[in-house]
Amino acid sequence: MMLRFIPFCCLLLSTLADPLCSAAKPNVLFIAIDDLRADLACYGNPQIVSPNIDALATSGTLFNRAYCQQAVCNPSRSSMLTGLRLDTLKIWDLPTHFRQRLPTVITLPQMFLNSGYHTQCIGKIFHNWRQDEYKGDRVSWSVPEMMHYNSHGNDKAIVAGELPPDLSDVPKCEIRNVPDNAYFDGRVAEYAVKALRELQNKPFFLAVGFWKPHSHFNAPKKYWDLYDPADIQLPTNQQPPTAVPEIALHDSREILRSYANSPNQYPTDHQSREMRRGYYANISYMDAQVGKVLSELDRLDLRSNTIIVLWSDHGFHLGEKGLWAKTSNFELDARVPLIISTPQYNKSQRTNSLVELLDIYPTLADLCNLQSPPDLAGQSLVSVLKDPRSTVKDLALTQHCRPAYPANGADPEAIGYSIRTDRYRYTEWRNFQSGKVLAHELYDHKKDPHETANIISKSSLHLRNKLAAALKTLVHSAELQE
Repeated sequence: MMLRFIPFCCLLLSTLADPLCSAAKPNVLFIAIDDLRADLACYGNPQIVSPNIDALATSGTLFNRAYCQQAVCNPSRSSMLTGLRLDTLKIWDLPTHFRQRLPTVITLPQMFLNSGYHTQCIGKIFHNWRQDEYKGDRVSWSVPEMMHYNSHGNDKAIVAGELPPDLSDVPKCEIRNVPDNAYFDGRVAEYAVKALRELQNKPFFLAVGFWKPHSHFNAPKKYWDLYDPADIQLPTNQQPPTAVPEIALHDSREILRSYANSPNQYPTDHQSREMRRGYYANISYMDAQVGKVLSELDRLDLRSNTIIVLWSDHGFHLGEKGLWAKTSNFELDARVPLIISTPQYNKSQRTNSLVELLDIYPTLADLCNLQSPPDLAGQSLVSVLKDPRSTVKDLALTQHCRPAYPANGADPEAIGYSIRTDRYRYTEWRNFQSGKVLAHELYDHKKDPHETANIISKSSLHLRNKLAAALKTLVHSAELQE
């Protein structure tokens, strides 16, 4: 066998090549959370045990007013990951894959892949089921996705040996004394830790998608034990807002179809408290898994060259306004947690700047000096990372259709367009075919932060016209992208 002589200087350059390349390209740890409402995590809520997300919020920028484009999984994630508004994508349902509408669109991870990054998906990032032709988005990733395509209903405890008993008698709830990896998120965290170890010497975009706190409420028992049932309170505003149009509400089917045999097909106070406790337990369980991933990032000394983005696809109602789960345009569904922690702007700060999930795509392109597609609808948030008092937009748009879950590929009957300004939430419900306005809503967040009263009929004509014009301009801009 012939041995080749390699000069020491060449060997030295070869040895240094990967670290230099990594330093030139910051890593991205992209953490997606499913159904996490903004007021119950990241913000130091004393009700919730979420030390790891709370700690992350103190090492970066916490966006107090971030909003999704639609409060249901597939449209929200499709919009954010393509950087396009929903009226451009023409997606309002769960089954339609974004590539059925725009086959050649460049997704956020695909931009990183095309720029020389290793891109990898572990857990729920794109939509998780009812899209069997695609099962995620293979072209966005360097290696096949894993633990990404399944149903939340299949997230049942798996253990070696006999399964411990379920200690709950409440529908949608399950309390079993099992380890973290009995459920999806525990295994997602284990795979993510393993991936970090394998990727530590190359530039990466690692997407880690946690399935909780989405129902079912079945975190391992030790997380339920963090919450005393006696301390769980029902919401004070359990009635719909006064003067709210019927079209703004929905049947809460994700949760309440489990209560079809209950009085008035609605959970009792005991059941409601237990589901709220279960949602809190799911948050704490998910938070512990986030902590495992962040701890490994620190153990590998990767934090100094890694951008961390933590976000949720939409919020969640827990009985407020008589609603459960999502699919509304109200603040609790539209507002989402968002944290961006970067090596360059690694400081504890909060901002009240209005932002949208759409803004994450151009922000990461900006932070990593990548060439993004020219038609992105969002705005880079780097100026806000530099100065949390700065703003990039005056309003955020969230929309939702009726029926809340249209049939596969079918056009909805109506769409509600809702804008959030510094003070107000203004919503127009429009006939999908004709565009005729069917109903209006207006909530004054300065006086009524819980949106208990629709004041559209009591507001001035000047204010209504101003908000209607602002909404029309924003919706029209999305139509121009088609």
